[in-house]
Amino acid sequence: MSSRVRDVPAEAEPPIVVEHRQQLIYLLREAAELEHTILCEYLFAAFTMKQRTAEGLTAAQLEAVDRWRTTILTVAKQEMLHLTLVQNLLTAIGAAPHLSRPNLPTAAKHFPAGVQIALVPFGERALKHFLFLERPEGVALDDPDAQVAIDRARPLMADDDIVPAPQGFATVGHLYRAIDIGFAWLTGTLGAEKLFIGPAPAQTSPDVMHWDGLVAVTDLDSAHQAIDVVVEQGEGATGDWRKAHFGKFLEIYDEYLALRAADPNFEPARPVLPGHVRPHRYGDAVPLIDDPRTRRVADLFNVVNEIVLLALTRFFAHTDETPEQLALLEHVGVGLMFAAIKPLGQLLTTLPFGPSAPGRTAGPTFELFYIGGYLLPHRTAAWTLIAERLRQAAGLTRRIEAEGLVVKGLIAGLEKYAAQLETA
Repeated sequence: MSSRVRDVPAEAEPPIVVEHRQQLIYLLREAAELEHTILCEYLFAAFTMKQRTAEGLTAAQLEAVDRWRTTILTVAKQEMLHLTLVQNLLTAIGAAPHLSRPNLPTAAKHFPAGVQIALVPFGERALKHFLFLERPEGVALDDPDAQVAIDRARPLMADDDIVPAPQGFATVGHLYRAIDIGFAWLTGTLGAEKLFIGPAPAQTSPDVMHWDGLVAVTDLDSAHQAIDVVVEQGEGATGDWRKAHFGKFLEIYDEYLALRAADPNFEPARPVLPGHVRPHRYGDAVPLIDDPRTRRVADLFNVVNEIVLLALTRFFAHTDETPEQLALLEHVGVGLMFAAIKPLGQLLTTLPFGPSAPGRTAGPTFELFYIGGYLLPHRTAAWTLIAERLRQAAGLTRRIEAEGLVVKGLIAGLEKYAAQLETA
């Protein structure tokens, strides 16, 4: 077992027990869902932020809002890196990639107590919640808006327990500390050869996806390294927390309070009401967007988001794709985030929610259609399905543009990606 010992605060949460591979897979899947949902939270908040002085901001206020949005989008990009690193950790120990997640807001007990995820427009409530999520272990911050589940039990595992059991974690760092220790423990008990059974070519390496901080996981040292990237960028546990997500959000929070003190009417976000297109099947009741045109744009956003997940899941769980084909899958998945997810998300925050909420605008709903996974096992069928979905999204975009809402270049981009997948 690794001799490495993390510098954990005395007030840190109790350890989470990892006695076998399935428990480690369980925790990694939970980490993947957490990274994915937090990514959606950050994107939603960034999309709700105003972009022009005509929206009631002074030039100085707009400069601050633009700077904050850039920071939040940078943090969101790093969350995507973290999600990729978790896929590598899963693949390294023989598990499938996991890009599914609950629809938002999360059900009260989907994650452990205190970890409630919801789409919140940018503002004091959102910033306090972000600080709550990213806080280092042992740091207590008030988050009165967090809906805390009643049951805080942390069941431990006995020798006969072979079924993965949920165990509470209070911070993201606490969860990753458990994963880090679990990798070390299982390497010591199973041996590296039996734990790291995933094929090395299945790893997403910096040569394939050119992101700073990406680590291919093939042994205990690289597993530790990947986990360090996540924790250091998020909470700065053993480094400078001021440069981590926690510190960045704290800086924005302090600036925001200062601008509100100078101008009590300062409002950096559009009047966005978080909602859904369809009733939330498993979670809390949320209002439904009832402007027909806005509903269609929200549907388009969700279809494009589905295509992103289809392409990236196939990228992470490829079989006989060539390096060129893998590059194309990555290009489609990541490219759509910038060419479609961002402009459609920002467009939605300018559109009316509907008669049920006069004066309020909508926002991206991040609704998933297939709770449980996007794994497509057969290459030819997978590529055909993704291309077909791109064509359908292009068709919906045409109908929306006929109603006067245009996202420049979106139809051409969707059709280009479809054609590339059909001929690759």
